[in-house]
Amino acid sequence: MAVVFPENFQEQLNHTNKVAIQLIGDATDPNTANTLINYATAVILDYQRGIRNSPEIPYLINTETRMLYNPQLKGSYNFVPGVMAMVLMLVCAMMTSISIVREKEMGTMEIILVSPIIPIRVIIAKMVPYFLLSAVNIASILLLSVYALDVPIRGSLFLLVTECLMFTITVLALGLLISSISNSQEVAMLISLMGLFLPTIMLSGFMFPIENMPTGLRVFSNIVPAKWFYIIVRNIMIKGVGFEHIWKETLILLGMTVFFMGISIKNFKTRLE
Repeated sequence: MAVVFPENFQEQLNHTNKVAIQLIGDATDPNTANTLINYATAVILDYQRGIRNSPEIPYLINTETRMLYNPQLKGSYNFVPGVMAMVLMLVCAMMTSISIVREKEMGTMEIILVSPIIPIRVIIAKMVPYFLLSAVNIASILLLSVYALDVPIRGSLFLLVTECLMFTITVLALGLLISSISNSQEVAMLISLMGLFLPTIMLSGFMFPIENMPTGLRVFSNIVPAKWFYIIVRNIMIKGVGFEHIWKETLILLGMTVFFMGISIKNFKTRLE
């Protein structure tokens, strides 16, 4: 939130006993914007009461509110990026996490182990079906958000789709990592549900503001991929910014992808040995 003071604020207040202050809020998150505006208004009213020395000189400070990016304060502007992160996490991570361990339980892992297939090809083969399914989900969510919920795409559509596909690969790699370290499908699903789905809801900033959380949770939220993806989608769709404003979040997701993929390949090589 930004507080805009007019020129000669003190002089106007002393001579005319009346002045206006503008409050500009970032309404991409309507709840947070309303909370900040209410806090600022309360502070201004408290200051106004403090400078009223006598009832004969009533000082009046008016506040003008302006909500950027989402003037109507629609909840769908905050809802769509969060749902997109949650759906991709469900389809990619939870479904992929049982892919490799299913082969072991069905007895087909032995065939893969004796075949002349390098680990990276097996991992990519496990990722492709869910990657294509996620691409369909991305297209469906974007179409519904624009034509059904009236959520605009103010930024580059190409950049938005590219970031969505990169996040898909990140989550697929994380799901394969869970699958490679699990001994059964039940364990893989439990790890995915408790370790991915709940943090996506609680620590991505979608449901609850991260700034209001304890320090430990704020630090822990940095390792949740959905947090960075949520920031990227909200900035591109609602604010209309370019890559120069989301490069840090993009590099973090790219680093997570390389890390998860490397550990998945290493664990799979151990199985081959």
